[in-house]
Amino acid sequence: MSTIKIEEVKPRVERFAAHSHIRGLGVRDGKVEFIADGFVGQTEAREAAYIVVKMIKEGKFAGKGVLIVGPPGTGKTALALGIARELGSETPFVAISAGEIYSLEVKKSEFLMRALRRAIGIRVREWRKVYEGEVRSIEFRYGRHPYNPYLQRVLGATIKLRTRDDEKTLRVPAEIAQQLIELEVEEGDIIMIDEETGTVTVAGRGESGEQYDIAVRRRIELPRGPVYKEKEIVRFFTLHDVDMSLARQRGIISAMIFGFAEEVREIPDEVRRQTDEIVKKTIEEGKAELVPGVLFIDDAHLLDIEAFSFLTRAMETEFAPIIIMATNRGFAKIRGTDIEAPHGIPQDMLDRLVIIRTRPYTAEEIREIINIKAREQNISLTEDALKLLTSVGVEHSLRYALQLLIPAYILAKERGKSAVGPEEIEYVRKHFISVKESVEYVKSLEEKFLK
Repeated sequence: MSTIKIEEVKPRVERFAAHSHIRGLGVRDGKVEFIADGFVGQTEAREAAYIVVKMIKEGKFAGKGVLIVGPPGTGKTALALGIARELGSETPFVAISAGEIYSLEVKKSEFLMRALRRAIGIRVREWRKVYEGEVRSIEFRYGRHPYNPYLQRVLGATIKLRTRDDEKTLRVPAEIAQQLIELEVEEGDIIMIDEETGTVTVAGRGESGEQYDIAVRRRIELPRGPVYKEKEIVRFFTLHDVDMSLARQRGIISAMIFGFAEEVREIPDEVRRQTDEIVKKTIEEGKAELVPGVLFIDDAHLLDIEAFSFLTRAMETEFAPIIIMATNRGFAKIRGTDIEAPHGIPQDMLDRLVIIRTRPYTAEEIREIINIKAREQNISLTEDALKLLTSVGVEHSLRYALQLLIPAYILAKERGKSAVGPEEIEYVRKHFISVKESVEYVKSLEEKFLK
């Protein structure tokens, strides 16, 4: 039985990510718009991706994967994320670089298996008794730390919650107070406290709460009904979360029997089988539903023959996410062999992949992307500066043009200017050169560099 105790105080009569802008594939009424959902251009690739989304939704994509090929900086990662967004806001999206599988203390197959299972979600529905409402006031109680007389520790908190129809003041223990501090709960936030477990969830920002940053907390309506109620709670886990939970339980049992617990480095197969059985049973009872997600593997040409064999088999398993790979290589050797293949990927894997190509951006697309990125970062550009950055993007690369934005903005601000002009762009170009210029520089001084 839980030791969490919440008391009601009776009133007496007398408180930017690189691709975060991607919201979908920019499809309106079945057609891809030139600029929409954070995308600019790449309409052919987005149309292909949208067809993939429809195949997935109709259950016609089993045993397949997606390969996105194209030059660097043409939106391959954004395209993969767009597919995940189109599948639903709760669709898990796990992004890894193929090179990561060689740099960890676990086996390659264990790393890939964890990534696969992190990309599969479980939505569990259950009725719980909760306290829910907007925080009207919050006051923490502190006391002396038992081991350090110079520190204080939180002993509990008194919190006032309100809904449209009710208001209660609660006295909560240290476990809940600590969560309130860690979640940075403040007046105006709408929170929910599970009575049994004491878990605190921040739902969003209430109507009376000030909104300093729209990215921090989303604005939601004030709840209705009583503060204390029985409510259907939707919890979201991944298969990997359940694997780790069961593996830790085994560790606790080992500690009780043998006096020590081993660190969970590799999850045993029997634990994963146990997870699968629990998930199947929960789904069959109608208490949960499976949410297949997307595993995105960038630089797929860095995978070796063993990793490709593992993924080929994983695509056909019962619990499998949508596997999307990306590469900017043409012909390359399959790692671990002397065989050269398209994109450095074995033929048997290529046969299972739907291939989508991205093309280099046009001058019009580069101009629009630079404009959008500047607006996102509140950077004002003169027309001449935008024109110059566009030509830099065409001549060198879009990424290089975007890298010049912030240095030029800082320089313009120091000069007391409200907008970045071409002179600031030219100045920072002399100090930060492009890859093309770097190669030319190395070639010009080749005899002076170390061999």
